[in-house]
Amino acid sequence: MSTSTEQPADLSAATTLLRFATAGSVDDGKSTLVGRLLHDSKSVLADQLEAVEHASRSRGQEAPDLALLTDGLRAEREQGITIDVAYRYFATTRRRFILADTPGHVQYTRNMVTGASTAELAVVLVDARNGVVEQTRRHAAVAALLRVPHVVLAVNKMDLVDYAEPVFAAIAEEFTTYASELGVPEITAIPISALAGDNVVEPSANMDWYGGPTVLEHLETVPVSHDLTACHARFPVQYVIRPQTAEHPDYRGYAGQIAAGAFRVGEEVTVLPSGKTSTITAIDALGEAVDIAWAPQSVTIRLSDDIDISRGDLLAPTGDAPATSQDVEATVCHVADRPLAVGQRVLLKHTTRTVKAIVKDIPSRLTLDDLSQHPAPGQLVANDIGRVVVRTAEPLALDAYADSRRTGSFLLIDPADGTTLAAGMAGESFATAKAVAATEDEEGWDF
Repeated sequence: MSTSTEQPADLSAATTLLRFATAGSVDDGKSTLVGRLLHDSKSVLADQLEAVEHASRSRGQEAPDLALLTDGLRAEREQGITIDVAYRYFATTRRRFILADTPGHVQYTRNMVTGASTAELAVVLVDARNGVVEQTRRHAAVAALLRVPHVVLAVNKMDLVDYAEPVFAAIAEEFTTYASELGVPEITAIPISALAGDNVVEPSANMDWYGGPTVLEHLETVPVSHDLTACHARFPVQYVIRPQTAEHPDYRGYAGQIAAGAFRVGEEVTVLPSGKTSTITAIDALGEAVDIAWAPQSVTIRLSDDIDISRGDLLAPTGDAPATSQDVEATVCHVADRPLAVGQRVLLKHTTRTVKAIVKDIPSRLTLDDLSQHPAPGQLVANDIGRVVVRTAEPLALDAYADSRRTGSFLLIDPADGTTLAAGMAGESFATAKAVAATEDEEGWDF
């Protein structure tokens, strides 16, 4: 019995990390693809494979069902679908990976928002027999809204269409046209059979007409930019440290995680939303004083002036501070079962700040078939994507989501029970053609 316990020779060489998410319609083979990636890259432990083989035999299957490597919930295995987001870690000699296997059913589209929110690449699966369907468009729209810089179209089950090149070419052209209209900057189409292993880890002998990379090869080589220091510097305050001890009678530090950019001792910063300014006198990191700190380090910053600063305030360089406003215009993915309606009172959570707010308007809801906007829907229901205008009780310092995924995103929360209602992205919905062209020579969009 094969145990696939052999590991790559030297994982210490895998210095870069890629976060990616898989998505697709029900039965397109997402979990099988992930299982095949884990199995063929020798990232499956012996006991895991043995459990999958046992479960497969008990269901009357001769070969191991690799989808069971990710479908861990009992309901998922019984129904043969993915319900929750399954996170998996694996590594090769070239790169480390954190993958999110997201559900395909329309009622779980909101789970894809969770899985893709931190992804640098999205793998969208399509059944070669069915082509691009509504859920495929929905997943492409979510990837574009979340500014995922790289999208892979995996045309699966090519073995069921006799590995026909025209079938793949037609699907690839339709999807690429649609995703390009959404502003996705890079789309790579790969014909695969997750069940048979064609073009997943090893090149397929059945598709000699395809000369591109396998799925794993593309994942290992796609350029990924983690340089948060090049972004606008932002420091959301999480906690104010005042020991007031004999050793530190006057110590006042502001602790948190740098969301983007870098901060230096001697730099002038502005405290938002108050607008007051001061100078950084010290930065403490891991108990040591440092001259500079950058994202995503957790540090304590000390200022030259005793300013009224509390949790939820934001520090930014004085020359590069975002504007504050009480009117937020954004695109939201509605994730709750209860609707979001005009006039509804909510809580808006942005970085470490939570404020009261009211939904002033819902100008439109996105129609995924033709990317048209349905005007004035009045409310958004589960899995809807729409534009909203929110008025907050206190000013917020939001960046445009296109500039910073970390400080341009927010959550709308039900104040009655704390349920998350919607995930929001401030600014424009999709990238413009000009913005896409500007990214063609870059490694990826700012994170």
